[in-house]
Amino acid sequence: MKMIKAIIKPERFEYVKKALEENGFAGMTVTEVQGRGDQKGITLEYRGGHITVDLLPKIQIEIVVDYDMVERVITTISEACRTGKVGDGRIFVMPVERAIRIRTGETLEEKAVGGTFGIPTPNPVEFTTSVEDEEMMVWLDLANPQPAKKNGV
Repeated sequence: MKMIKAIIKPERFEYVKKALEENGFAGMTVTEVQGRGDQKGITLEYRGGHITVDLLPKIQIEIVVDYDMVERVITTISEACRTGKVGDGRIFVMPVERAIRIRTGETLEEKAVGGTFGIPTPNPVEFTTSVEDEEMMVWLDLANPQPAKKNGV
């Protein structure tokens, strides 16, 4: 599972919510936040003077989805938010190990995927990181841990 966190302009929220619902993603957590990005705020004119507002109001949306739905959610949010102007927002994707439904106690665990150099293992753990649109994946084989080397031996 992955958590997708999007920080967007407040005026684009209704468009995003509608687009997500139309694509089958009704569940989300929404928080009003403040922040700034590359634009470093805005300058306003107030009573003849200039005021710099460096923290702008934003909306943060959090959605947890399976791996195969991540790109669809990212595309949906991006298309609904994009104005082409500075401050359109950011989307972050993070791993989710486990989710528990409080009412029933139902637990959704991280799915076992991958292996070590093509050899399937019973309980591998996947870590994913992105660096400027290039995704790198690393698997740790917890079933066959390597002993730590001491003093270079």
